[in-house]
This record gives sequence, C-alpha cells and structure tokens, in this order.
Amino acid sequence: MIAQGILVPFFGTSLGSACVLFLKRTLSNTLQKAMNGFAAGVMVAASIWSLLIPSIDQAENMGRWAFVPAAAGLCMGVVFLMLLDHMIPCLPINNSKTDCPGYGQRKTSMLVLAVTLHNIPEGMAVGAVYAGLLAGNEQITAMGAMALSVGIAIQNFPEGAIISMPLRAQGTGRWKALLYGVLSGIVEPIGAVITIWAAGTVVPVLPYLLSFAAGAMLYVVVEELIPEMAEGRKRKIGTILFTVGFVTMMILDVALG
Repeated sequence: MIAQGILVPFFGTSLGSACVLFLKRTLSNTLQKAMNGFAAGVMVAASIWSLLIPSIDQAENMGRWAFVPAAAGLCMGVVFLMLLDHMIPCLPINNSKTDCPGYGQRKTSMLVLAVTLHNIPEGMAVGAVYAGLLAGNEQITAMGAMALSVGIAIQNFPEGAIISMPLRAQGTGRWKALLYGVLSGIVEPIGAVITIWAAGTVVPVLPYLLSFAAGAMLYVVVEELIPEMAEGRKRKIGTILFTVGFVTMMILDVALG
C-alpha cells in the first residue's frame, strides 16, 4: 500500500508526459503561445496552492512568523535561478534571441529544471504523510494518505505535458521528450523514500523546500514564459490559456488537495 502510494504521483507525471506521443513535430506560433500561456498558468497556480500555502500551513507553530519559511524559501528559489541565468551562456536578459541560436533550448531547460524542483518537495510531502502513518499518527489514515497521492498525481498530469511537449516543439524526438518528462517525475518517489527514511531531519525544513520550488517556478514564468506569450501578434491567446491553466490547476489543488 505504501509503495503504491509513493509511486502514484510519478505515474501522473509520466502519463502527462506521454501526451507528446500525439504531438506533431512542428507547432504553429499560435499553439506555441497557447502552450506557454497554459504552462505559465499551471505553474503560478501550483506555486500558490501546492507550495506556498502548504509552506505557511506547515510553519503554523511559528505563530505570526509562519510566513518566514515561505518568504525566505521563495527568495532563495528566485536567487538560485537567477544565478543559473548568469552561469548559463546566451541569456535573454543579456542577449536578444537573434544573437542566441540556442535560446529556445535554454528556455525549455529552465522550464524542465523548475518543474523538477517543484516535484521534489511534493514527493517529500507524500513521504511525510506516509512517515506519519508508519509512526502510528491517529490523524493519518491509509485512505487519506492515498487520497493525497492521487490528488498530486492528477495535478502532475498537466505538469508532465508542459515539459515533454515544448521539448518536442524544439525538435527533440518523441521518445526522448517523453523520457525527460518521466525523469522530471522520478524525483518524487525518491524524495518520498528519503523523507520516510529520515523524517526527523527532513520534515522540519520541508516548508523552506516547498517555497524554494515556488520561487524557482515563478522566476521561470516571469522571465521566460510570459515574455514569450506576450510578444508579437495574437497575444490574447496566451492570456486566455494562462487563465485556463491557472483555473484548472487551482481547481485540482483545492478539490484534491
């Protein structure tokens, strides 16, 4: 039961990544804007409801200072991605796209990194629940723990898609793009197992890890996705799909969280 619960979120990411098998190699500019908008909406909603709010909730023992882990972790996540920007050559903040032939691949790499970072604390959150179940916590039931895993798996479906599909659009082969999406989700069961094994050490810092991932995701949205969806013609498509992605992920997080 515990093994299945730990693996369920990973299967959600993998199924979402499999959407790439039905995608054409080339995408129209309109569809690319739509995908960028949807991905941005999903990531913003996930940052709020899957990461920042749980970070604050898990730090409630700090009273009025419960915001500290969320604020500190978010800032660290943004700074971490900003440092990566300065270490990776050919950056949009320093170079125009015409000066940077690898701009598209770099943008997609940052997206993959951000979603993978987001999956780590989610996996650890699942591990923390199962660690409580193993410890005999009366407030945690096996069905409740599985419900959390299934909820995260459903949330992970669109996140898997927003990794593999942009990779395919950049020219990556279908199966290789699927592999990258699957690998972004494999960190979840790994994080869950580590948390169960070292619950006493990991759980106290989980609020910081959750908000760190939120900061990384928000940085990618602001720096990479929004500029892409807002430039040129048909900008409204990106805005509309941003709203669709945000509302979809918000509903999944609230209804299944």
